[in-house]
Amino acid sequence: MKLYGLKTCDTCRKALKSLPDADFKDVRTEGVPADIMAQAYAQFPDKLLNTRSTNWRGLSEEDRAKPPLELLAEHPSLMKRPLIEAEGQLHLGWTKDVQAALGVT
Repeated sequence: MKLYGLKTCDTCRKALKSLPDADFKDVRTEGVPADIMAQAYAQFPDKLLNTRSTNWRGLSEEDRAKPPLELLAEHPSLMKRPLIEAEGQLHLGWTKDVQAALGVT
């Protein structure tokens, strides 16, 4: 299981605490493999880009108009977090549904 997120993100910390065996990947330093990002975008097209973040609000209109995958490659902290890869499945966020799907109680 791999957990893609930010080490400074509270939600990622909560997820990692509940999933101690997960291999944590900091998206700022290690990034997300292009194939995983493409799969995540195909699965979560409207949710992968966090448009409510302060990072999003700090972008110019020109940057906001870029294709989402290009924008996420340039600004990985814009990704909704965490992105969890487990047994060939992708999960986005740390909601009750995601926790249930991963067997976290």
